[in-house]
Amino acid sequence: MSTNFKVKVNDTFQFDFEKESVLQLDAVVVDEYKLHVLHQNSPYNAEIISSDFNQKSYTVKVNNNNYTVAISNELDSLIKEMGFEVGLTKQVNAIKAPMPGLILEISVEVGQTVKENDNLIILGAMKMENSFLSPREGVIKTILVNTGDAVEKGQLLIEFE
Repeated sequence: MSTNFKVKVNDTFQFDFEKESVLQLDAVVVDEYKLHVLHQNSPYNAEIISSDFNQKSYTVKVNNNNYTVAISNELDSLIKEMGFEVGLTKQVNAIKAPMPGLILEISVEVGQTVKENDNLIILGAMKMENSFLSPREGVIKTILVNTGDAVEKGQLLIEFE
C-alpha cells in the first residue's frame, strides 16, 4: 500500500496528499490539540475541537472557522469497498427462524419502535426457549407469525421498516 491520503472537508472539497508533503508541513505544536502552521508565508492557528478515531473524522478550527475533516487512505477505501467499515449501524431488516420450532411469545406489535437488544420473540425448539433480540433500533413493519405457530428453518418472522 502506498502512503497517500484522501482528505474530505465539510463533505464538499476533496484533496489528495502524499505522506511526504504532509511531513514537509511547516507546523509547530503549541498545545496538545493546537498547532501554529505557516503555509505560503501565511500564518494559521489550528485546533482539533473533536475527533472520532474509528471514523477518522475530525472537527478542526482554523483561524476561528470550523471545518469537518475526514481522512482516509487506500486501505480504508479497500475496506469500504468490501463492506467491512467499522462503526456503521446494522442494516438487518428481517428476523428469520434459525431452526424449526414453535412461537411461544411475541413481545412487539406492528408499528412499535424498538431499541437494539429489545426482546422481540421467543421460539421454542429442541426443549429450549430461544429469545430473539432486536439487532438494531427501528420500527416493526410486519409480524408474519402468531403465538402458537409452528415455523420452519429460514421462515421470515419479523420485518423492520
